[in-house]
Amino acid sequence: MSNCPSCGALLPERSALPYATCAYCQSLILRTGLTIEDVGKVAVLPPDVSPIELGTSLLVEGLKLTVIGRVRWGWPDGAWNEWLLDGGDGTERWLGEAMGAFMLTAAQPALLKQPAIASFAQGGEIALGTQLVFEGVTLTAIDIKQAQCLGSEGDLPFPTLPGRIMTSIDFRGPNREAMSLQRDERGVSAWLGYYSDLASLSPANLRVLEGWDMPHGLVR
Repeated sequence: MSNCPSCGALLPERSALPYATCAYCQSLILRTGLTIEDVGKVAVLPPDVSPIELGTSLLVEGLKLTVIGRVRWGWPDGAWNEWLLDGGDGTERWLGEAMGAFMLTAAQPALLKQPAIASFAQGGEIALGTQLVFEGVTLTAIDIKQAQCLGSEGDLPFPTLPGRIMTSIDFRGPNREAMSLQRDERGVSAWLGYYSDLASLSPANLRVLEGWDMPHGLVR
């Protein structure tokens, strides 16, 4: 355990990731070896009705994934959550959540070799309806957003200070396949996975929401 250099609160040791958000004062903490540094204030997360929280776990193909961080992204018409998952195997995974729909993805660097994505990385555009073929699956661009960071919690691999902007493009395949492209000041990242309902991910340690009945098949 270490303490927040701003308010002195304990910082849970969830991972070895470089950034953590203090739950008490919203300071963004950078951890470098044994050194911890307050690098700024993260925006206070707006009210949310997600049943997921830090510590929620999923069971996917026999692998337990635990939520260790969250970034909230917004655009003029709404917002969504991206929950960072730790599976203990070194793979970076995220669970995107928007309006009760979920997209589970893992980093897929091989996608960056696609000509359209390489052009996107250089500042080019990808239009709605653009189709890419990867490993025999045709993926179609169904959603494009310019989003800004609305806040964060837990441990994260990158800073989440106010003003962070990204372009996010979601693709969908014929059988729930999902791909997400994200471009910001760090460059372009590509994520591959699938769309799912929450029950199919065998969640545990869900947040109890007042007035919300846990759907059949889900447990606290």
